[in-house]
Amino acid sequence: MPDSSALRLEAIAFVRSPYARRIDAPHQPTVTEGTETGTSSLARIEFIEGFPAEAYRDLQGFERIWLIFAFHRSQGWKAEVRPPRGGGKRSVLATRSPHRPNALGLSAVELIAIEPGALQVRGIDLLDDTPILDIKPYVPYADAFPDARAGWIDAIDAHQGRHSAPGPRKPRR
Repeated sequence: MPDSSALRLEAIAFVRSPYARRIDAPHQPTVTEGTETGTSSLARIEFIEGFPAEAYRDLQGFERIWLIFAFHRSQGWKAEVRPPRGGGKRSVLATRSPHRPNALGLSAVELIAIEPGALQVRGIDLLDDTPILDIKPYVPYADAFPDARAGWIDAIDAHQGRHSAPGPRKPRR
């Protein structure tokens, strides 16, 4: 039986994004207020050499897709983090911080076009060269729960507004 504590993941694609630095990118794909442009940016998901087009051709017709990616610039993890919208320290697993036990992220983006060897997307919150580990279709009846409670985030939303963003921050030194 294989050792289940050791997983081997390989990138299937890489993001070509306008965001080179963490402070340039939105904190969530749909929250662009406070970013330099204030709008959702276009990006490309470029598949690795030899990745078969048959693996993604049937994404045609899906409006959104999930990108499962590696926080490739994350340097270790912390049990508690300070979210950018405020409210003090929180348990890392109750946040979307990149400083996670396994530096994995999940982002729902708008699929604009399927191209040879690539996908064009809008609403990216990922940095350029982010490794994509997997892609899944967004299925509204299974993936959307608009009335779901969001723990400590609900209190911040009530105070700051549902789509508030922290705005640009100074780079860490």
